[in-house]
Amino acid sequence: MELPSTISVTILDKEYRVSCPPDEQEALLMAARYLNEKMRDIRSSGKVIGIERIAVMAALNLSYELMQNRSKAEVEKADTQTHIDQLLGKLDQALSNVES
Repeated sequence: MELPSTISVTILDKEYRVSCPPDEQEALLMAARYLNEKMRDIRSSGKVIGIERIAVMAALNLSYELMQNRSKAEVEKADTQTHIDQLLGKLDQALSNVES
């Protein structure tokens, strides 16, 4: 395991130094770009003033997106399991027909 190194990310024109393992740096940079984009969108809407409030609104929006994606993934997982169970049932039936 490689030791973490420090990288710079810029969010709303402010630079932050973050310690991160080398193999996770690209993901961190992508996350920072995404956060920066969301915060810029909120700031440009003009409805939220102040960096702290913008950050909180961005965090709430991102948390909501995460929860929606998790919920969707759970539904897809359940659907996939149902499909697998149906296929296993058909396979069992086909095998029992062959054995008869």
